[in-house]
Amino acid sequence: MSAALADRMTRFLRADVQGMHGYAVQPSAGFVKVDTMENPFTLPPALRRALGERLAEVALNRYPAERIDVLREALARHAGMPEGCELMLGNGSDELISLLALAADVPGSVVLAPVPGFVMYELSARLQGLRFVGVPTTADFELDRAAMLAAIAEHQPAIVYLAYPNNPTANLWDDATIEAIIEAAPGLVVMDEAYQPFATRDSRARLQRHDHVLLMRTMSKFGLAGVRIGYLIGRAPLIRELDKLRPPFNVSVLNAEAALFALEHVDEYARQAGVIRAEREAMQAALRGMPGVQPFPSEANMILARVPDAARVFAGMKARGVLVKNVSGLHPLLAGCLRITIGTPDDNLQTLAALRGALAD
Repeated sequence: MSAALADRMTRFLRADVQGMHGYAVQPSAGFVKVDTMENPFTLPPALRRALGERLAEVALNRYPAERIDVLREALARHAGMPEGCELMLGNGSDELISLLALAADVPGSVVLAPVPGFVMYELSARLQGLRFVGVPTTADFELDRAAMLAAIAEHQPAIVYLAYPNNPTANLWDDATIEAIIEAAPGLVVMDEAYQPFATRDSRARLQRHDHVLLMRTMSKFGLAGVRIGYLIGRAPLIRELDKLRPPFNVSVLNAEAALFALEHVDEYARQAGVIRAEREAMQAALRGMPGVQPFPSEANMILARVPDAARVFAGMKARGVLVKNVSGLHPLLAGCLRITIGTPDDNLQTLAALRGALAD
């Protein structure tokens, strides 16, 4: 880097941004990829051909206008959106989280969430200049009710995020504690249900009961991680204000059409989710049978497991061609933990074999 460029960066780029670490994505070519909670299944050949033919007819020379409205309506039906609510689209949930931080950027605003949790809550808040308050969970990754309520009373957060199930711990929070947090929150409460296709409970009833609750979901875990569709549901007056911040064409016409196609074939994606849930239970049983391995309960398409010497086991699995996520350095409560995405049945057999080998090294 030249001295002139370094000087320009120092003068005109935010110092806090230059001091941050970006969101890291591991190179994965050639690996059994079980590190990023993707649906491992592609569509059957006939549906892939049908999708290709449909996308070939998309008017790429036009901005995505009416098809965005059609997608919003289709997602509202799919999610069972209550009356009096509206739906806002995002380029994945990440954009929605960023837009929420932008909307809440008033002097003194605080974003609050339990930790360990999804890193984008903190990153988006900090990038927007907001203060982030992370409240540690209990040792078994349950919400610390007293600590959460005390933090809410002290910091009066503009936004409270509750991932349901949580990432990377994969568990659902205690419902009574969630209700107490919602009642205590002075601002908005965002129920982030990215992993809803794999969970036994959801937050639609909370959305109906409380007008300051927002429900955020994504089509990434549904099976369209590459399409980047997130959506936010809340009371119509609130969503209309938030939607003013959304870039007008933030979802491409190709992405919108692919999402509409998927919603027309929801039975196939539901079948895939069923396979993933069954494989998750088989993986849990196998992990529980491994000496020194402690898998935690999961309601998502991943399992958090504590292992002896996570760095060594991660490297051993990688050397055997299996890529998991080493989360042991993300928070003290995650010490010794790896996060393993549920893959295809063959992926999972290879993952278990690699884990056994790495443990034996």
